[in-house]
Amino acid sequence: MKVLLANLPWQRQGRWGVRAGSRWPHIKDENEGGYLPFPFFLSYAASLLQAHGIETILIDAIAEQIPENDFLNRVTKIDCDYLVCETSVPSFYEDLSILKKISSIEIPIILCGPNFEIYHEEFLKQNPYIDFVLCGEYEYTLLELMESLQGAKGLSGVAGLIYRNNGAIIKNAKREPFDINILPWPHRDSLPMHKYLDAPCGMPTPSVQMLASRGCPFGCNFCLWPQVFYQGNHYRTRHIKDVVDEMEYLVIKKKFKSVYFDDDTFNVGKKRMLEFCNEIIKRNLNNIPWAIMAKADLMDEQILGAMKKAGLYSIKYGVESGSQELLDGCGKSLDLKRAEHIIKHTKLLGIKVHLTFCFGLPGETEQTVAETIDYSLNLKADSIQFSIVTPFPGTKLFKDLDKDGKISTKNWSLYDGQHSCVFYPDNISYIDLEKAKNYAYKRWLDYDEKRKNLCGSAKKFFACWKTNGLYKALGKAAVKTKPKFKKYL
Repeated sequence: MKVLLANLPWQRQGRWGVRAGSRWPHIKDENEGGYLPFPFFLSYAASLLQAHGIETILIDAIAEQIPENDFLNRVTKIDCDYLVCETSVPSFYEDLSILKKISSIEIPIILCGPNFEIYHEEFLKQNPYIDFVLCGEYEYTLLELMESLQGAKGLSGVAGLIYRNNGAIIKNAKREPFDINILPWPHRDSLPMHKYLDAPCGMPTPSVQMLASRGCPFGCNFCLWPQVFYQGNHYRTRHIKDVVDEMEYLVIKKKFKSVYFDDDTFNVGKKRMLEFCNEIIKRNLNNIPWAIMAKADLMDEQILGAMKKAGLYSIKYGVESGSQELLDGCGKSLDLKRAEHIIKHTKLLGIKVHLTFCFGLPGETEQTVAETIDYSLNLKADSIQFSIVTPFPGTKLFKDLDKDGKISTKNWSLYDGQHSCVFYPDNISYIDLEKAKNYAYKRWLDYDEKRKNLCGSAKKFFACWKTNGLYKALGKAAVKTKPKFKKYL
């Protein structure tokens, strides 16, 4: 048996998307540069199949930038027994189009990924060229499916599987969360590893992405992976020594210069955080820069101090809004005052900060938009991300909006949070939300340019003062700034 796992090509008008490995699948903007998430679940699935003696090939057509026709030719030449592909909500139509073409060469197709639309029996009825669907975390579902097909066993015992049986569509019971420590390390050897990039705030490259946990214990109503992919708040951690073993292997043997931990919420559990830092220091790995995605109000000064000593370079903090009321309403349970204190302390320690914000949480108004933009700039982050809230199918946010008739379109290709608002907000127009994101970036770029000019002027000032005296220095180092952007409100 030969199994091909693939991250399908995804392009629109010459621009590539990001899908596998992303909580926010979307078509990239030019300002994202080389950002490319690592396809964790495909890679874990590949290594698990290989560990059980199943010949496995993994192709990341997005990382390799393989056009659709070239990809189709490549699949034809591989002569595999099964094709396994991840799909997402915004890439759904393009994915199905490619898979329909592949079905003509009679390769059984297995579909998976964080897309609630495929988790229904109706999906297989409407798409007869798809043979199986794997619901949720799919590594062990795929392994059991392959073993059942190899051994001619029945499929009724494979949890998380949707399949056909004598014309009927059968959906088995969902798979319960498993101990992630039983997974082998993700497959990397055949992938173009130096093309994957998530190195916040200019972290040294080549950088490599890892996971030290899965799931999230918190209840943001918009968050895709916990609600759809993990099918609940199933937070699980890896053994610290195994995490640092993998980190050590990647930086010592594979020569990566930094590590980014893409956990949903890395910093859960103070004791575990301190143990992790101590293990890094014990192995003399604290000269290797690393970064995490974290919840600001879970941090304290002791954890941050230990992380700094262990080599922490930067942190992504998800703040999302400058309104405490909006955060409480979406279930984020973030204490803004505590978060602001921690963000400032993080910067004080010399740890770089990347912040994420989104517009369109329930209750958003023109005033809260303005507050969020001002709040985001006052935090003086090293880098920042703004997006539009996307109510992905299967999330509580989508269900609430759909029940109230506020979903404006079910054209899934628009569900990328980058360019379009796909629902009717209560207190602001969807057009103004789209404008708000663009305006926020303009304000940020204006602020960032002034900051860089100020830094350059300070250097000129001291150099000129040293050689020409204070009077000339004041004239030479004057900061030239562009006019302010027109206020949003």
